[in-house]
Amino acid sequence: MTATVDLLLYPAWVIPVDAPGVLADHAVAVHGGRVFDVLPAREARQRYLGRTTLELPGRVLIPGLINLHCHAAMSLLRGYGDDMPLMEWLKNRIWPAEKHHVGRDFVFDGSLLACAEMLRGGITAFNDMYFFPDATAEAVLKSGMRAVLGMIVIGLPTAYAADPDDYLDKGLAIRDRFKGERRLGFSFAPHAPYTVDDAAFARIATLSGQLELPIHIHVHETVQELAESERQFGVRPLERLARLGLLSAQFIGVHAVHLTPAEMEALARHGCHVAHCPASNLKLAAGIAPLAALRAAGVNVALGTDGPASNNRLDLLEEMRLAALLAKGASGDPTVANAAQILSAATINAARALGQEESLGSITPGKRADLVAVRLDGLEHQPVFDPLSQLVYVAGRQDVTHVWVDGEARVSEGRLLGLDESDLRARVNYWRQKLLPNA
Repeated sequence: MTATVDLLLYPAWVIPVDAPGVLADHAVAVHGGRVFDVLPAREARQRYLGRTTLELPGRVLIPGLINLHCHAAMSLLRGYGDDMPLMEWLKNRIWPAEKHHVGRDFVFDGSLLACAEMLRGGITAFNDMYFFPDATAEAVLKSGMRAVLGMIVIGLPTAYAADPDDYLDKGLAIRDRFKGERRLGFSFAPHAPYTVDDAAFARIATLSGQLELPIHIHVHETVQELAESERQFGVRPLERLARLGLLSAQFIGVHAVHLTPAEMEALARHGCHVAHCPASNLKLAAGIAPLAALRAAGVNVALGTDGPASNNRLDLLEEMRLAALLAKGASGDPTVANAAQILSAATINAARALGQEESLGSITPGKRADLVAVRLDGLEHQPVFDPLSQLVYVAGRQDVTHVWVDGEARVSEGRLLGLDESDLRARVNYWRQKLLPNA
């Protein structure tokens, strides 16, 4: 007797992530938006009938990738200020452009462009930090993907808010408005230690504990940041944040490039997480985060792209390969950051950092069916001895053929579903024309 399920997938390989190794000749059954079963293909053909059945020869099925740090709307500033130091880039290019152009329409259109790019590259969820998070929420819902939206706080007045209390009040109101949307979550997103004062941090620490929400913050990105913190506060940024009560299992430190062994131990002791953004760190010459040492210290490290203005790609498959190679080169140990560990950093580790490992990050019965099929049958992929290794070291986002979120198709044979690409191009061109005179 067969049972009917919503979706039945027959890839060449399945990489569940929560279990070691690669499953060959297995099927994945999806029902009610969740993974229903993972079993040998021969048994699946006898046990299940799919309302939709897909044969995926030459494809590896992996969990949806989770981008742990992003500024999605900044896709409209891609290439707008390249080849500049971080603070010069912010002060002379990005902040002036944001002052003149950023509003709800800018954020919606930029976030929608980012969602389209991420979905086509196998990213099904992202952790965002930007102004007007309600506009990002609407773009995410339109795209059909998943996001955690940062309630940004910065000690500068913008078109979005006037002061830290205003930022927090607006963010909390937006959270209340969207809290019924199951594909949306929220975090507190103080921009950085150098742009947020102690009073705002104290309020954020209290609210994070009360509401059990993550704190998502740039930290220890550049040596200049460290020097300025010591000059102004007498301690390095992480020590200041620790004294203010921010370090906990809800803390996501973005970049964390410049760390002492004692700081890594403190992050591990408090159960903190790190969002490692290798491409952005290289492009802004911030340095190379100590991935191997962080992992050895017991810190949960996941991967992020950073924003499209500082990367310039929202491409986690590229970040996976780069993170692995940098960790090996920086540590002098070719065994660190192996392919399985790097895929975990782009999936289950990110879900853990967001407090969502019970529902996301692996192909496990009962979890949400966020799934990605990646082609490994091209000549450039041959020969395939280890599909996991091939995924990390060979495959690119152009090899993503199918993406599902909650078992619903969002990309099919490389084509976006549910988004009008011509309309999106027109929206992007509108903003290009507005930004062009100062580009």
